Amino acid sequence: MADPIKEITLPSGKKRYRFVLDVGRRPDGGRRQLTVTKNTLKDARAEYARLLAAKNSGTLIVPNKITVGQWIDQWLKLKEEDVESTTLNSYVTTLKPAKKHLGHIQLQELTEEDVVAWVKWLLTEGRVRPRNGNKGLSTTTADMALGRLKEVLTRAVTKRLVGLNVASEVSIPRKARRADRKARPKTKPWNTTEVRTFVAGIREERLFAVFLLSLMGLRPAEVCGLRWSDIDLAARVLVVDNTRTMINNNEVVEKDTKSESSDRDLPLPALLFEALKRFRAQQASEKLALGQDYRESGYVLVDEMGEPLNVRLLRVEAKKLMDKLGMRKVRLYDARASCLTFLANEGVARHILARWAGHGNPKTTEMFYLKPDVEDLRGAAESWGGLGGGPL
Repeated sequence: MADPIKEITLPSGKKRYRFVLDVGRRPDGGRRQLTVTKNTLKDARAEYARLLAAKNSGTLIVPNKITVGQWIDQWLKLKEEDVESTTLNSYVTTLKPAKKHLGHIQLQELTEEDVVAWVKWLLTEGRVRPRNGNKGLSTTTADMALGRLKEVLTRAVTKRLVGLNVASEVSIPRKARRADRKARPKTKPWNTTEVRTFVAGIREERLFAVFLLSLMGLRPAEVCGLRWSDIDLAARVLVVDNTRTMINNNEVVEKDTKSESSDRDLPLPALLFEALKRFRAQQASEKLALGQDYRESGYVLVDEMGEPLNVRLLRVEAKKLMDKLGMRKVRLYDARASCLTFLANEGVARHILARWAGHGNPKTTEMFYLKPDVEDLRGAAESWGGLGGGPL
């Protein structure tokens, strides 16, 4: 067998030792080769043996000049067939800071120190539009960006573009998390008293039934995607299997629910049943009044012209009613937490609670959606009182 290492003479007269190793195929099917030149025959033989062993074991990392930004674009392309357009858009948005700050670095030259510096930049300079003088992103947003970059780099390891994920051990510093919690207090969902105040205050509003759907625990996109064909008033059941959400707050996208677990049939509470009947009759009157000018879309959430409302407009209408009633502002999505916390306090079994919420795992419901306030804990305080034998 011929020696793969060849002696070459440079124009200067110096001798070098070179070999060419087949390392696979290019995307077009052609041979992919790696050329290595060393100063001594000993070094060339050692490097050839190392590379050949790595090739045979499947651990060979072929040198390349792909940048972090280029690989992010390739990763997003790989994801196009696997995820919904809305999910892909969120990936693009979340990875923008990585492309901006790390995109120029060659993937194989990216270091853990680069990632740590990037995380620091996210927390201090990462916000596109500073808010109240603060240029940094929240730790939650930074954590999402870091998590997505880790996923991108893990795929690069799988593709043998790099030998290891240099971001795997990087995390958001605890001090930054504590400081962020103090600087960005979270808005609590409405408690039971506030929910009842809101319901009582909007009984005569046109969208009363729609907001009851939110207070029942449906996601805003599920409320917007609900069709009259999904509601069986005779059986008093509604089916959740469609959503209408938005990309970048301007493009409406209709798609399936968030997950298989999100598809569910829910019984209609009496109050919602009556409100939906009234809303259906009101829409029939509006259609009769407008005649051919009325748009028959089939959705439950429509305006007086029959035009479907999107999640952004639904939020706007909710905020208007909160202002009208002088109530504390909360996100419409937080109505899920208010609903599920109330049901949990009422003793609804955890597997039923998860099914109601559209979660596959009860732990998801308990971890992210059950948010009891101090009044919800009164019963626990009374129970604890028995430990000490009652008041003094």
